[in-house]
Amino acid sequence: MTRITITEALAEVPTIEKRIEKKSEFILNYLCRQSSVRDPHEKDGGSSVLIAREKQAIQDLQDRLVKIRSSIQKANAENTITIGEKTKTIIAWLTWRREVAPRQQEFLRDRTRKINEVRVQASRQGVSVTDKDGGFSSDYLVNINERELAEEIEELETVLGTLDGQLSLKNATILTTKEPTMTSILQYR
Repeated sequence: MTRITITEALAEVPTIEKRIEKKSEFILNYLCRQSSVRDPHEKDGGSSVLIAREKQAIQDLQDRLVKIRSSIQKANAENTITIGEKTKTIIAWLTWRREVAPRQQEFLRDRTRKINEVRVQASRQGVSVTDKDGGFSSDYLVNINERELAEEIEELETVLGTLDGQLSLKNATILTTKEPTMTSILQYR
């Protein structure tokens, strides 16, 4: 059984997709013709034979695509990344990065923006912004620790940066299975 890295497997995906697209175009181009027009593929067994061959090749390529994606998912489910104190499977980190991190970033930006807007408004009104209750009744009170907010932002950016580096490293080193080989798929050209 041949094994390749996740990076190598991912590199095959766009090639497979382009080949499927080309084969689909071929099929559409020779799907129909007037009966009075000579079959341009007569020497190769006729257009219907070539179309059948291309359909099979598309199916083989689609199967290969599914196998690649499945083997990557399996590898990502079986391997972990540790960032700071947190260890998660790669698939969990990828889900977190796609589903959770953008919302966290947005929420952190929204809080920062809101505090900045209040500061501008307070400045226009000639009042203060404070984090302690008990000042003047016209002062604005910030109900969170801004230093902790800044630390949260920095921590999230650090985790995301570290995760990107770790994912690149893991993709280059984790092996997946490779069945069937690209050469066996190429025979259907």
